[in-house]
Amino acid sequence: MTRINTNIPSIIAQGRMYTNVTDLQTRLERLATGLRINRGKDDPAGLIASEILRSEISAIGQAIENSQRAINVISTAEGAINETSRLLLDLRSLIVGTANDGALSQEEVQANQLEIDNILASIDRIANTTAFGSKKLLNGSLAYSLSSANAGVLTTQLASISVYSARVPEGAHQNIVVQVTASAQTGTLQITGTQTSASTIEIAGTRGSEILAFASGTSVADIALSINSVTDSTGVSAAVVGGELVINSTTFGADSFVQIKTLSGSFVDPNTYTAGAPEVRDQGVDPTVLVNGQIADANGLRVDIRTGSLDARFYLDSDFAQQTVDASSFQITGGGSLFQLGPDVSPQGQVSMALNSISSGSLGNSVLGFLDSIRSGGVNEVKGKNFIAAQEILEEAINQVATMRGRLGSLQRNQIETNINSQQIALENVSSSESVIRDADIATEVSALTRAQILFQSTQQTLQIANAIPQAVLGLIQ
Repeated sequence: MTRINTNIPSIIAQGRMYTNVTDLQTRLERLATGLRINRGKDDPAGLIASEILRSEISAIGQAIENSQRAINVISTAEGAINETSRLLLDLRSLIVGTANDGALSQEEVQANQLEIDNILASIDRIANTTAFGSKKLLNGSLAYSLSSANAGVLTTQLASISVYSARVPEGAHQNIVVQVTASAQTGTLQITGTQTSASTIEIAGTRGSEILAFASGTSVADIALSINSVTDSTGVSAAVVGGELVINSTTFGADSFVQIKTLSGSFVDPNTYTAGAPEVRDQGVDPTVLVNGQIADANGLRVDIRTGSLDARFYLDSDFAQQTVDASSFQITGGGSLFQLGPDVSPQGQVSMALNSISSGSLGNSVLGFLDSIRSGGVNEVKGKNFIAAQEILEEAINQVATMRGRLGSLQRNQIETNINSQQIALENVSSSESVIRDADIATEVSALTRAQILFQSTQQTLQIANAIPQAVLGLIQ
């Protein structure tokens, strides 16, 4: 080559020098940052995939943190509920002890009532003060809000409503329709005739049995009166309807029954109720109830429905439970506690449940009465000898508290903790995938750096040689 204005070998060497310097800078940058992708030009498609995965990693991490915080909330509420449960067990002892009226002085009864009042005050204090941060947990502020176009439906058709979990559309409400398609029935015996001879019968119901004796000629009205006098012991009541003696269980459903066994003589109807004949028994019938078109679990007047969008318990009004014409409807308009457990904000990634009030005015129900009614001055105060009513209310309250605590435990164990485990596995796998795309392989990069350094150095030498080539022209001039 004898041209001096354009040094083609130098241009070629410079081009290779630029390429090798760029490669060397890339390797140094990757080793310094630990990332294979530092800017979009490094791998455009990989950057897009990496950013999507990083977004998913961030959401999964927050879902795990949300779940852990939800466990903290549940643990706080459960601790308070556990203490309430202990107080309710103390109440049970006091009621049973006070029922031993014949062995207690009036002062002892008054003292027991005072202790009951103090326990109820403690229960109310726990309900009103239990909080996580500034959020009250057990005062009813986290219960579901219910409404109805017909204001009376919540009391005249559904005597009591407890919503434990519901999926309420954002900015809307969930409509609940309750329909009885087959009526609830009590155990019923209809007996026609008159008491023509002396007889002794054993009458039994869900609460127990009693033996009654009737003289010849006793009217069916007096027989009904005698049966009603032991209703508290038997769970059976009687009435005269159209001249017939009608004996019913006091409760509805398949668990209720009425049974008569004639021990001697003949009771009203000698063809059926005669000594030596088998006992006569009639069982009640549970209603068939649809809630939003789905068959619910009915036990007497109590109805339980558990679906993906609704977990609730209703107590039907006795008149409503015996008719199949009208349906009852109401709306769940909001409320409850919403826990975001999934990485995506959607109903599938959320769990909603109620933290109902555990105050003495909320425990119990409108059918039996509320716990508050057993305090001094209440309609079921213990010192007024309302022992059976107080015990029934307390049993319902204990069941409600135990159920609430069990639901919280089930939510923590079966949903939140399993969610943490599954999200942790997802986090590991997604992070691994993102690392493969974005992170630098140090061994590979060190090897590439060594190669880039050698090429850079050799290019330097090559460029020096290329720049010296035009000097050969001087030999031609001499």
